[in-house]
Amino acid sequence: MPYLLTVTAIWAFSFSLIGEYLAGQVDSDFAVLARVAIAALVFLPFLRWRGVPRPLLAGFWLAGALQFGVTYLCLYRSFSVLTVPEVLLFTVLTPIYVTLLDDALARRFNPWALLAALVAVGGGVIIRFERLEGDYLLGFLLLQLANLTFAAGQVLCRQLLVRYPTALPLPRLFGHFFLGALVLVLPSFLLFGNPERLPQTAVQWGVLLWMGLFATALGMFWWVKGSTRVDAGSLAVLNELHVPAGLLVNLLIWNRDFDLPRLALGGAVILASLALLRVGRRAQPASTRRRPA
Repeated sequence: MPYLLTVTAIWAFSFSLIGEYLAGQVDSDFAVLARVAIAALVFLPFLRWRGVPRPLLAGFWLAGALQFGVTYLCLYRSFSVLTVPEVLLFTVLTPIYVTLLDDALARRFNPWALLAALVAVGGGVIIRFERLEGDYLLGFLLLQLANLTFAAGQVLCRQLLVRYPTALPLPRLFGHFFLGALVLVLPSFLLFGNPERLPQTAVQWGVLLWMGLFATALGMFWWVKGSTRVDAGSLAVLNELHVPAGLLVNLLIWNRDFDLPRLALGGAVILASLALLRVGRRAQPASTRRRPA
């Protein structure tokens, strides 16, 4: 869990950096491409092809294409038809997708994990909910696809590392994750990107470098590594912790107005879902418990 909490803190800063220095100023497809390309370069010197089980290699490419390809291409496009509060509201369903997909791949059903994910979603809704306006159906569908693929990438990496244990350290494998993402994000920029909206200032380039090195390369690496050390329910709940963390960073650094009691209440509900998971684990018969890898 320390890995996941560390990444949550990193991503909490990322939301504000994107909103302050990149959104509406730098082409979104280029921003995604830069993040993935920098992360790929970080792991390229360690990349191994020989001795890697083929299902594991193919799975990492697929997970990268889903979690950084489809997810971010849909996310950025949703802003063209949704307001920011609507985007924030529609992303809180990710924990449910994590729980359901992990149970489906493991061919089991854990009602406690699903209940905890629903409680976490409730906390996210408390924090983020705003009145919905206008025609948002297309945006809602885009974001549900983004939520689903982000959850699928997490669960797939987690299951692959459990099912195909290898003596190779994770850094030797993780470059395949970003190569899979490049398969989608590079053609997307070439087809839909706007070369006239590339970064123009040192600050914008610096933010992209920070996003590529820390939020993307180290962040995703630690998130995948941490996901193998917790159960699916905890992973689902931790997907929601970025909500209060991101808002708190934005409030403290950029002085944005926000309803603090609502932030505190929503954060408390999310933390309560972790306690609910512990109750569920104690209630399960010992023979049915599945230890995280």
